[in-house]
Amino acid sequence: MHSTPDITLVGGGITGLLCARLFALAGASVTLIDKNQIGKESSWAGGGILLPLYPWRQADAISQLVIPSMTAYPELAQALIDATGIDPEYLVSGLLMSPLADLNEALAWSNKHAIKTSLASSEQRQQFTSIQNDALYLPGIAQVRNPRLLKSLKQDLLQRGVKIIEHCAIEKVTIKENQIIEIASHAETFLVKQLVISTGAWTGSLWQQLLGRSEPTSANVFPVKGQMLIFDTPMGTLDTMVLENDRYLIPRRDGKILCGSTVEYADFDKTSSAEAKQSLVSFAHNLFPDLQTCPVIHHWAGLRPGTEHGIPYIDQHPEIQNLAINAGHFRNGFAMGPASAQLLYDLVTKQAPQIDPTPYQLSAQH
Repeated sequence: MHSTPDITLVGGGITGLLCARLFALAGASVTLIDKNQIGKESSWAGGGILLPLYPWRQADAISQLVIPSMTAYPELAQALIDATGIDPEYLVSGLLMSPLADLNEALAWSNKHAIKTSLASSEQRQQFTSIQNDALYLPGIAQVRNPRLLKSLKQDLLQRGVKIIEHCAIEKVTIKENQIIEIASHAETFLVKQLVISTGAWTGSLWQQLLGRSEPTSANVFPVKGQMLIFDTPMGTLDTMVLENDRYLIPRRDGKILCGSTVEYADFDKTSSAEAKQSLVSFAHNLFPDLQTCPVIHHWAGLRPGTEHGIPYIDQHPEIQNLAINAGHFRNGFAMGPASAQLLYDLVTKQAPQIDPTPYQLSAQH
């Protein structure tokens, strides 16, 4: 039997890691449990653009988490470098978006949130021949390199004394008088004071498994597969992120260019396919012909945590007093991460939240 921490988090993706860090910074004892390795699921597989794709087309609740997260990232990245020596490669590379039939809506959203914009430059139009007048450039949009941010967060937590338990699938809970008193895998039992479920695409099925099918409060989170690939390209081949019709190119600091991504509803199947690879390669070649001579060096798939409207659940259970949830961020776990973690922290510690928590409640329409 393990000692009882102040807070136990199940799920060690970007959401669980950022939540664990806030509690650790506040002096709480923290245990973080994951069924696999920390940060090796959807968080590892994503692109790391710190802005939703076409955010003005999405629910305002998403923007309410994205905007403060954008502000938080530079300080977070530097703090992780200082603490761990591992650079998460926070990089302001700008984002070029096309085509935009709703350009006026995009400009209105950008103006509302003080996001700097400009129309595509003549140089950008020459570089991307498909870019026309219905394009918008956001020069201040940044990215992180997912695996490096996750690695630095994990190291930071270990240095702060967070207990990390990997390859441990939680299978059941014991509830007495509206309190979870312990959770268990097939081999171990853990006493809990406060439990947070942050298990990404697996949250919906785990919620039902732990609480039962008669549980009146549903966490409707489901897996959405995305396939991506990366080109081996010389430094300086591309200097900005480019988004066209829900697919994108992301130039990393070392010059390599990531291309993504598909959206597939295939339950928990994480296999990659030749068809998806060819579709992504064709998109990249058509958008940016310079890539036609560059080899694809890696192709992979991940499972995003989908909800009906892409809005995550960030809430305390209405009946089980020491159970909370932070899951369902779909494609925007990194873009919403810092503010999402802060909201969860505020709710658990009963502080006045800086963001209206209503849209993220278990009872809300997601």
